[in-house]
Amino acid sequence: MGVTLLPDIGTEILIPACAVVGIAFSLFQWLIVSRVKVSPGHDSASANSGSGKNGYTEYLIDEEDGGNDQNVVLKCAEIQNAISEGATSFLFTEYQYVGVFMVAFAVLIFLFLGSVEGFNTSSQPCKYDETKLCKPALATAIFSTISFVLGGITSVVSGFLGMKIATYANARTTLEARKGVGKAFITAFRSGAVMGFLLAANGLLVLYITINLFKIYYGDDWGGLFEAITGYGLGGSSMALFGRVGGGIYTKAADVGADLVGKVERNIPEDDPRNPAVIADNVGDNVGDIAGMGSDLFGSYAEASCAALVVASISSFGINHEFTPMLYPLIVSSVGILVCLITTLFATDFFEIKAVNEIEPALKRQLIISTILMTAGVAVISLVALPSSFTIFNFGTQKVVKNWQLFLCVAVGLWAGLIIGFVTEYYTSNAYSPVQDVADSCRTGAATNVIFGLALGYKSVIIPIFAIAVSIFVSFSFAAMYGIAMAALGMLSTIATGLAIDAYGPISDNAGGIAEMAGMSHKIRERTDALDAAGNTTAAIGKGFAIGSAALVSLALFGAFVSRAGITTVDVLTPKVFIGLLVGAMLPYWFSAMTMKSVGSAALKMVEEVRRQFNTIPGLMEGTAKPDYATCVKISTDASIKEMIPPGALVMLTPLIVGIFFGVETLSGVLAGSLVSGVQIAISASNTGGAWDNAKKYIEAGASEHAISLGPKGSDPHKAAVIGDTIGDPLKDTSGPSLNILIKLMAVESLVFAPFFATHGGLLFKI
Repeated sequence: MGVTLLPDIGTEILIPACAVVGIAFSLFQWLIVSRVKVSPGHDSASANSGSGKNGYTEYLIDEEDGGNDQNVVLKCAEIQNAISEGATSFLFTEYQYVGVFMVAFAVLIFLFLGSVEGFNTSSQPCKYDETKLCKPALATAIFSTISFVLGGITSVVSGFLGMKIATYANARTTLEARKGVGKAFITAFRSGAVMGFLLAANGLLVLYITINLFKIYYGDDWGGLFEAITGYGLGGSSMALFGRVGGGIYTKAADVGADLVGKVERNIPEDDPRNPAVIADNVGDNVGDIAGMGSDLFGSYAEASCAALVVASISSFGINHEFTPMLYPLIVSSVGILVCLITTLFATDFFEIKAVNEIEPALKRQLIISTILMTAGVAVISLVALPSSFTIFNFGTQKVVKNWQLFLCVAVGLWAGLIIGFVTEYYTSNAYSPVQDVADSCRTGAATNVIFGLALGYKSVIIPIFAIAVSIFVSFSFAAMYGIAMAALGMLSTIATGLAIDAYGPISDNAGGIAEMAGMSHKIRERTDALDAAGNTTAAIGKGFAIGSAALVSLALFGAFVSRAGITTVDVLTPKVFIGLLVGAMLPYWFSAMTMKSVGSAALKMVEEVRRQFNTIPGLMEGTAKPDYATCVKISTDASIKEMIPPGALVMLTPLIVGIFFGVETLSGVLAGSLVSGVQIAISASNTGGAWDNAKKYIEAGASEHAISLGPKGSDPHKAAVIGDTIGDPLKDTSGPSLNILIKLMAVESLVFAPFFATHGGLLFKI
């Protein structure tokens, strides 16, 4: 239908070059962070001369504040090592279990897909053009298995690297807080950027290399090639599920145990070193909010890319073997890395953070700048990497699409993500009235706090759902399911910036914990608290992005599944489909019940252990005896490993059971039902938990007359706020974030197994 301005050789250079630039930039950021020495004395990083940039002056705070005490610095290093060792130990234990699952599921993929044509090794007529011969189903089985393993390994590596970077940076952020809040902010943000760029660039590079290697075998059979690539998204998301659920149970068991006994019963500060669960709590921030979140967003990116590539492979791009337009989804991600690189400089080099109240605006500015720059970038690449018009497969017909229409599809997803981000911020930041109202409700106790928080969460769903609905309507109108897949990729195109902002939160949280445990001054703790409060809101924004993109990704995967399974229409009035809708809508509730009960069970053991130590260790409350941190770390580890298996099995087995016994029509209903209810629950759970958390922090900070009237720490309203925060912890950090993986994972798993279900599925209806 037309030629592109960007030649194929340009695409072959552009995509890997952008990935390499992203990796190099992340290593450069890590190098800068590494100059902060976690050792006593005035090292080169802390004793430079010159006036202050980014809100600090080049000298440490006064000696009487305890900032320069060599014992304090050594204590920071000791705590950092304990957190790092605990996190590494947990992830290695988790990955042993996950590795067994990966091998077992890889065998399942090979056996199921290979049996579609009876393990036949001869070429088959192409599904979409029977005049041509395509590769056998056995090849799809082999290459889907390989791509599944590659996706799983990349997801695991992404989470592990993120955790190592975060545990490397937490004490450094604490020590930099001695120079001022601006310096600490930059250290935490640079560390988040290391993770963001490493993950985005690695995911892109591995996918690009995999496509080119598979292409050597598949040749012109692009339909078979990109069907096999879908295993990459399945591998990424299945590992992310266990990472999110296992990490979420770990962190919240420790957090709930530490808060209930320490803050409510014993009236000691958060992260007080006398609390036996405090190390486990800080480890949890890294394994849940960093490793789990990293794997989650990598899974979203991999699935969005796979969905777009599968749909494009049966369009004019795939039929005419147009390499550059075919890889348009990867070009969008490549340009996203460059855009995020420029955006990061606005936080680290172009603007100075001089006061606490500038932190949150600086982080929000990252979202706005990246969205504006990315819109311009997508406009350019849509012009040069796409022909002026092309055809897209639209459920049995070919739809003609203009390149400017596809640009609008990406742009609408990009801007919908920003809208979801800002709505999430409005409902979870204590700078606005919704969270302040929740804090005010604590005057009359925990019950009213819970009521107000639940109401806020339900209400916060409205605008994000309309934003998702508008982006679906616009993108489908312009480019059918391919448009929806590209809208999802648009939302994820600035993933490096999103991850940097997201990872910044747990790093700052850990920094505050280390400051408290090391006995650093109140002034430093105030600075780390300010960083953490801003990080809480941005973490909620990150979850909003993840959930919004998950809705679009799973819908695009659903469309690809319907096409691949040979379903002409999905009629909700037929009993097969309707029962699937009902069951699918129930699954997020079942899954949430399992994950929340798991947190409750693990927290119960933690509370008992913390109480036991306070009651039996002489001198623990007085600070003369040291608590047994290791036992609490072991409780969290054992509980999370044991409890992550049933929810994971529910998600992974449901598509297989429904597809085999009830067939593809019922499975299409299950996917639609889980998508619709899962998105609503995920948004409300995440925002409710975020609001309760920031309502508590609003009272603790006492930054306004209203907040002062509710405080101080230990007052009845504060205790009510702590209870609300404790209830919200599993909602916002375990169930809510895991639900977006549920809806994506079921869709991509159904897509991978679609040929098997279409051929051998529906056993109960064949009897």
